[in-house]
Order: sequence, then C-alpha cells, then structure tokens
Amino acid sequence: MVVNLMKKEHRKNLSQKLAEQILEQIERDQLPDGHLFMTEADVAKTFQVSRTVAREAVGRLRAIGLLEGRQRKGLIVRRPDPIRLFSASLPSLARSSRDLAELSQLRYVLEVGAVELAVRHATAEQVERLMSIADKFRDSANEIEWIEREKELDIEFHSLLLEMTGSALVAGMQKVLVDFFRTVVIPAPPDAGDAERIAWEHQELAAAIRDRDVERARSMIRVQVRRYLSEPDIQADSRLSQADCLSDGSGESR
Repeated sequence: MVVNLMKKEHRKNLSQKLAEQILEQIERDQLPDGHLFMTEADVAKTFQVSRTVAREAVGRLRAIGLLEGRQRKGLIVRRPDPIRLFSASLPSLARSSRDLAELSQLRYVLEVGAVELAVRHATAEQVERLMSIADKFRDSANEIEWIEREKELDIEFHSLLLEMTGSALVAGMQKVLVDFFRTVVIPAPPDAGDAERIAWEHQELAAAIRDRDVERARSMIRVQVRRYLSEPDIQADSRLSQADCLSDGSGESR
C-alpha cells in the first residue's frame, strides 16, 4: 500500500511538472487561441512520459481552460476565462461562515473600487440612464408592491454601474459575486419604512457619479454594501470611513 501511494505521488509530481512544461511551450511559442497543439499521444512522445502522466497533465490544463480536447483533432490552445473559472470555483470557496465572510469582504473591495471606475469612465448617456433609474426608486416608494419593484430596480441600477466601469474583468468578477450571494444569503426583507431611505441612497449615489465626486460616491456605496457585511466588518468599515473624513478634512487626497 505504501509503495502504491509513493508511485501515485511520484506520478502526480511528474504530471504537474509536465503541465508546467506544456504551459511554458505555449507561452514561449506565443500560440494563439484556437491553435491546434497536439494529441495526448504526441504529448507523451514529445516529452517522453507515459500516456497516464500525459493524460493527467493535460487534464490539469483543461481544468483551468488552457487546453480543450477536440475529437479526432487533438488538443486546442485556449485563452482561459478568469470570470468563468472564478464562477465555477465559488461553491468550493464558500464552505463555512468564515469563507462567506471573506467573500463578502472581496465583494466590498470590488464594489467600492468599481464605483470609482464608474465615476471616472461613465458616459453622459450612462449617467442620464442611472439618474432615471434612481428617480424610479423615488416614484415606486409609495407603490403597494414596492419591495419587488425595488429588487428589479436595484439589479438594473447596479448592472449599469458595472457597465460604467469600462472593465470587463472587474464588472464580471463583481457580477459573479453579487449573483452568488443572492443564492446563498437571504437578506431580511426591507421594511415599508425603508422605501424612502433606499430611494435617497440610490439618488445620492447617482448624483455623486453625475458630479464626478469620487469620495461622495464611495461613501454612498459603502452605505449600501453594509447590508451584507458582518458586524466586525461594519465596525472596520466605520473606522475606515472616519479615517477618510479626517484625511479629507486635512486637505489630503486618497
């Protein structure tokens, strides 16, 4: 049994090393997306390893999207999609309450950073659309079904914020996290008295982006993301906000 385990570990090390060699060749030769690489048999022959080691090495690279198998053709070089990989790995990254807390912190960082990009890159047409959505929050505050309407508008509002960043990677990562938290965390439904406050928050955030006011936009997005932060994270965020205020008061910029 010990011998078998040692052999398995040795093969694992060989397959890892081979995967690294294949990756080095792809990068060295600057093989483009869609390039026909070779078959598993060719890999084994070229790198002088067993078919089993070649299969395991190729499997590692296929798992991260660097290679794709095509029947009767062989292996195709692919450009990995980090957003797809992140989305696929999220369930395994959230197996405990601590994991969820860490992911909520990541979402917080992305949200606050994304709003700064939105301030800088939003077009006049995008800002006009955002202001229009914010006004709909106010108009729906007195509707009987305002809670369902608020959910729809919130998705529309934040989807536009992602579009405003101008970064497909930042927007994609943030959207993956937002969609993920909607499936694993069920927030308490807002109280009817929250309607005007929620409308005000969105109007203020939209106005800050319109005015290209980064600090005000950061403050407003922090107010919104606090809804899913844990208590320790809220306390830490409060200290950070206070530090920002002191920094602004002294004339320093972040």
